Amino acid sequence: MKEIIITNNEAGQRVDRFLKKYLNKANQSFIHKMIRKKNIKLNNLRIQPEIILKIDDKVQIYLSDETISKFREKKSLKETSIHFKTVYEDDNILIVNKPVGLSTQPDATSTKSLVDEIKMYLDAKEKNISFTFKPAVCNRLDKNTSGLVIAAKNYNTLKQTNKAIRERNIKKYYIAKIHGIISDDLELSDYLIKNENKNMVKVVKRKGENTKKIVTYAHPIKNEGKYSWIEIELETGRAHQIRAHLSSIGHPIVGDKKYGKKDNEKYQVLHAYKLILNGYEEELAYLNGKIIKSDIKEREIISKNQGGNK
Repeated sequence: MKEIIITNNEAGQRVDRFLKKYLNKANQSFIHKMIRKKNIKLNNLRIQPEIILKIDDKVQIYLSDETISKFREKKSLKETSIHFKTVYEDDNILIVNKPVGLSTQPDATSTKSLVDEIKMYLDAKEKNISFTFKPAVCNRLDKNTSGLVIAAKNYNTLKQTNKAIRERNIKKYYIAKIHGIISDDLELSDYLIKNENKNMVKVVKRKGENTKKIVTYAHPIKNEGKYSWIEIELETGRAHQIRAHLSSIGHPIVGDKKYGKKDNEKYQVLHAYKLILNGYEEELAYLNGKIIKSDIKEREIISKNQGGNK
């Protein structure tokens, strides 16, 4: 018999979903069958699959160690160097400064990612690997965009942060250097359509099939010759939104090879520099009102070899 004590990483989810993560090689029908046959109990009582787990609940699995091992694949962490810098950290949340050249999530063009680095960092620092929850990032940046990324250390923080982002309670601000001069505040409201084959997006004026609404605010900071430095706030957060939106009005980001003009910058000058946190409840309410900043001067660039990118 295996007994698992539920922590804040596992609480708040259905017991059958927790078991599917724990016995990750078992299918859903096997999990439900074990519950029906009372081979799995909660606090020594018979359970229903939809029961929500609470902190300090005890899940009893009345199967042999051999059977549990058969249905449980333990995934080892990928050894990797740490390239990010920690900007803010507490028991629930980690906010880091992602360098240029590092993918946020694993993808076909990268052998390493920010997610891998964060898991390695937390495992080495805290042994913070639960039965089913792995630290996860809540917002994404393009590989060649630097700046602030939020990572949740537990399930409750992940759930609340994703909700706060979805409901636009977390404000995200960027700094960019663009071609051309902008002297007044801009409110850009259009639609985005994605070309999956080219991994590019196009800005269009009218709503249509497969289009998504985008709203981008731009505030001029200073002019520098034929360039402008601007602050950008997103109301919507679509892939490539800032780059495509600015390019569509004739002000592409300096160094943007995909949506921009030829210039001497090797990488796009776009940095996620400020977060204003809000929308958290109960034990995470202390995060409300926190302002997290990362100066663009702190932007780092890693080589292809360092980042493991192909």
